Amino acid sequence: MRQRFASLIQHSGFWILIAAAVGVVCGLLNIPAINDLATGIGELFIRLLKLVSTPIIFFSVLSTLCGMGNLQQAGRLGGRVIRYTLLTTVIAATIALSLFLILDPAGGLSTPPEANPAQNAPQTGYWQYALNIVPESFLTPFVEGQVISVLFLALIFSLAILSIPDERRQRLQVLFDDIFAAVMKLTSGILKLLPAGVWAFVTTFVVSLGQDDVGRQLALYFACIVLANLVQAMVVLPLLLSLKGLSPWQIFRGMLPALTVAFFAKSSSAALPVAMEAAKDRLGVSSRVARFSFPLCTTINMNACAGFILITVLFVSMLNGMSFSTAELIAWIAIATIAAVGNAGVPMGCFLLASTLLATMNVPIELMGVILPVYALIDMLESAINVWSDACVTCIVDRESAEEERASDASAA
Repeated sequence: MRQRFASLIQHSGFWILIAAAVGVVCGLLNIPAINDLATGIGELFIRLLKLVSTPIIFFSVLSTLCGMGNLQQAGRLGGRVIRYTLLTTVIAATIALSLFLILDPAGGLSTPPEANPAQNAPQTGYWQYALNIVPESFLTPFVEGQVISVLFLALIFSLAILSIPDERRQRLQVLFDDIFAAVMKLTSGILKLLPAGVWAFVTTFVVSLGQDDVGRQLALYFACIVLANLVQAMVVLPLLLSLKGLSPWQIFRGMLPALTVAFFAKSSSAALPVAMEAAKDRLGVSSRVARFSFPLCTTINMNACAGFILITVLFVSMLNGMSFSTAELIAWIAIATIAAVGNAGVPMGCFLLASTLLATMNVPIELMGVILPVYALIDMLESAINVWSDACVTCIVDRESAEEERASDASAA
């Protein structure tokens, strides 16, 4: 019994649960000094995670692709990740549209007084967004935390390295592997502070619950988004795992530390180091797949974001007098999918992107200020579901890659 208890307290999950419980108590006490301490520790922990997140993305993709040896092998792995990313994101947007039409949150509310269009709102189109992916300086994406630009740099460098002679490529691969190992060693040290970070996140979250007021007029809107996310997380993704012969419960338990960080940090990028470690150490995902799939998924696999963008844009637009035909509603599935793929996994990323889309449509965005307190809660759920989707895609890709390798070895024998 003593040995079992000693083994339990050495497990990181035990201390995370203890930290969360203490955080609930501290949040309910609502002592200003403790609140300030929790805010400071939470901000410090998020900064430390963001400090290593962009180097992890760059060097993990670079070292993994350089080790593949040819473009064909890299294309197969990347193709699988992108295929399941698009599949799950389209399904998420479709579920969101279906629930929006069933619950009809905009129909149950009165139209607010007419407001002037947001004339000064940024009118950024997708062409400009695509141009912004290509940085003017190599260091700019790392300094500003531009995740998708970091991924772009890693991919073009990898393609260039794969085209040079094998001798030089192998030397670079060893170099990048060593740098990546050093970055992950630093990450392991940061992750030892995870219980302190969870305590800080839970404390500030419980305090904020007493300050946010979700109005009755937003109840259907809130329910629509939450239901869409829960259906995606608890039905669609587990079903996809089961079809591939994987255990959803086992994968959920293995990824629990990463899901906890994503939930309270409200950032899938901040949870990236924890997610990669959990997938490799707790689920046995191959290092090659985890180091390639998670950085790519963190950048483009935003299931929950697609649902939020679709529901929010339709909700705010309809409240401002706009109407949509059946064809236009279906088109919004594609628009929300594209927007989610282009969204960075940072706090409030979906909210800002939805606001930009509304401004581009010349829809008054004053209502987004009313939605903001609700989004503080939605953002936490979305971040966790995005990381859960990343884990599901990664595990499926790992299973298919392993099966392909076994079939190749069998045919060679």
